[in-house]
Amino acid sequence: MASLHLSLSFPSTPRTSVSRFRYRKIGCTNERQALFSRFALVYDNLNDVLSLGQHRIWKRMAVSWTGAKMGDNVLDLCCGSGDLAFLLSEKVGSNGKVIGVDFSKEQLLIASSRHELSSKECYQIIEWVEGEATDLPFSDCYFDAITMGYGLRNVIDKRKAMQEMFRILKPGAKASILDFNKSTQPFVASVQEWMISSFVVPVAAAYGLAKEYEYLKSSIREFFTWKELEELAMEAGFSTAKHYEISGGLMGNLVATR
Repeated sequence: MASLHLSLSFPSTPRTSVSRFRYRKIGCTNERQALFSRFALVYDNLNDVLSLGQHRIWKRMAVSWTGAKMGDNVLDLCCGSGDLAFLLSEKVGSNGKVIGVDFSKEQLLIASSRHELSSKECYQIIEWVEGEATDLPFSDCYFDAITMGYGLRNVIDKRKAMQEMFRILKPGAKASILDFNKSTQPFVASVQEWMISSFVVPVAAAYGLAKEYEYLKSSIREFFTWKELEELAMEAGFSTAKHYEISGGLMGNLVATR
C-alpha cells in the first residue's frame, strides 16, 4: 500500500542539515506552492485536454533519455501527480527504486492515491517525499538517473536546483529535464503565446483556473533558452548537456550527463 512519506532515511554520506528528511519551506516558494495546490485535483485532466494527450509521449521521451534500466535507483524531481515516476518504475522494475519529490503536498496525495489504486508490481517501489528541489536530502552520487517534468521553470533558484541534481547523480548518470521551450524563433514564440492566450487559458477557465494558467506566459518569458539551459548545466559541473526541441519547438528537453 502506498503512503506519503514526510520522513525517510537515506544512505549515510553526511549532510550538515539533517540525516533524516524533514519537510521545510524555503525562501519565497509559498506563493508557488499555493498555486500548484489550487489546481492539483484537475491537473491530470487538464494536461490531457490542453496537450491533446501529447504530454504522455513527451514524458516517455524524457524517461527514455535518462537511460534508466532494471535495478536502478532513480529520482523524479518536482514529480507532481507522478506521471514520470510511474514511467520510471516500469524502466527500473521491482528490483529498482523510485523516489518522487515535490513541494506540493496536495499533488503528492494525488500521486499516492493513484499509486494505491494500481495493481502494477513495479509501482510498489515508489516512495513520495515532500521537499524542495534546491535542498535535497540525499547523499552525493546516490541516483542512477533523474527526471524533472515542468518543474525547473517554476523553481526560483534554478542554478541551485541544477547543482543539486549534479551532486546527487552518480558519475556518468543523466538528468532529463522536460519543460516548455523558450524559443529563439519569433514565429514559434508568437504561436506559443497565441496558443496559451487563445486555447490554454480559456480551457482552464472552464475549470475555474484561468488566473492560475495565465502565469504560463510570464514563466516562459522568464525561463532560459536552449543555449542558456545547456550553459546552466555545464556551469553546474555536468560533462555534457544537449537540449532537444519537441513538438515543433513548443516543448524542450535538456539531457545533462554528469
